[in-house]
Amino acid sequence: MKLQLRKPWLSGLTALILMSLSLTVSAAGNHAFIPMGTTDSVGVMDLETGRLTSTISGTVNTHGSALTPDGRYLVVGSLTAHDNQELPKRPEGVTEDDHAAHHGGGGTGAAELTGTGRVYVVDTSTNAIDRVFEVPGPVHHVLVTEDGRYAVSTHPMGGGISVVDLDSGKVVEVIATGPSPNYIATTGDGQTLYVSNTGNGTISEVDTRNWFVKSNVRMGGRPEHMALAPDGDHLYINDVASGEALELSLPDGVVTARYQIGEAPHGLGLSADGQALFATSQGDERIVRIDLTLDARKSVPLVPAPYHLAVSPFDGRILVTSRAEAKLWVLDPLSLAIVNEVPLEGVGHQISITTR
Repeated sequence: MKLQLRKPWLSGLTALILMSLSLTVSAAGNHAFIPMGTTDSVGVMDLETGRLTSTISGTVNTHGSALTPDGRYLVVGSLTAHDNQELPKRPEGVTEDDHAAHHGGGGTGAAELTGTGRVYVVDTSTNAIDRVFEVPGPVHHVLVTEDGRYAVSTHPMGGGISVVDLDSGKVVEVIATGPSPNYIATTGDGQTLYVSNTGNGTISEVDTRNWFVKSNVRMGGRPEHMALAPDGDHLYINDVASGEALELSLPDGVVTARYQIGEAPHGLGLSADGQALFATSQGDERIVRIDLTLDARKSVPLVPAPYHLAVSPFDGRILVTSRAEAKLWVLDPLSLAIVNEVPLEGVGHQISITTR
């Protein structure tokens, strides 16, 4: 009799626990992580409420960030040279990123990387730093490979990228790509990486199975942020020199389209279906939407200095940070109207968003 009375109770308790776990997982799967540079922290934003819910502390000048595919860990890189190897004083009017890229950025080989950089691995369930790895030089942007095994960093003070095994914490590869490597994009199968080299206007194609540069495509200008189309055949690249976003056909290495963005383009992202391209113009203080199917352009003011950009995989909304103020805008992807404005503790850089 007692067993029969307990079964409904246990069943109800089990259902309650499962529901609680489900809600916890759901809540944990809707966050954006925003490195905030010289405030030495990373902001954690709840995408459903549009609020900054917590702060990850203990990092130093973090700029690049990337999540492991399962969302369990966040990898962030420090743009500061450690071990007392500091950069020369930054001239007035020169941005922190440009200053870091300038010093040592003229090198052509990864062997020229100087100083010691740091990569932090954060447990996203606790927002605590789980591990800290050393890499050969300050880190600009970061990518985690599709299998979750490696963290790849660009090093603006040298001419290459480093590859860290996230299990062992060892730097397993240092690969020369070109002067001032900036951004990284990867194919869906994870077998190829693309690296933009701002210093010589090239895009390096890197084989991740054997870790070597298969080819370099000469773009000209100053390529920076990139976004790979869902079909894997087209790469979109911001060119700071021309103020355009370029469409590169990967099978033949030819620029097939140019889209006007504005002075000092920076952030770049694609809609989930790959039909809309979004980009920021710091100089013109505008956000631009390109309808790639209709070849139509929409541009609206966004003041001051729209900077890094990310597209939410949940509702398609656009997250944009400001280079001039400590805040983040949430925009409607069609009208580009401001839906929400989120105060940050510092200037937001490479945004990472959980996908599950």
